Amino acid sequence: MTDRILECVFDLRSPRITAYQIHEWIYEELKLPENDVHMIQIDGPRQRVFIKFANNERLQSTLQTTKGQMKFRHDNGQFSMVEIELAGMDIRRIRIAIPLSELSDRTIGDVLTKYGKNKK
Repeated sequence: MTDRILECVFDLRSPRITAYQIHEWIYEELKLPENDVHMIQIDGPRQRVFIKFANNERLQSTLQTTKGQMKFRHDNGQFSMVEIELAGMDIRRIRIAIPLSELSDRTIGDVLTKYGKNKK
């Protein structure tokens, strides 16, 4: 799990959102004061915002309060839903560049365990 980072996924069909609007939304709607947030990273093309929290307790309370969704009101009055989740919790595919016959399943599993739960 990524350490204390929340991912906010904005609807790709919604109008583009400025950094200023995101900062205002974090403060006014998520109710996060400056001292609770260590970093904000905006991925404009994918309409995602990553928020790194100062502590895990505030991250958990934000997840509980939002129940995984919040509304965002655009300047034109349109509303769109924002999915809120822990960052890095999606499924990832990993390519191994050496012949698998040279490695045991256990060795591969031990290495991949560092990155999360393994599914065959």
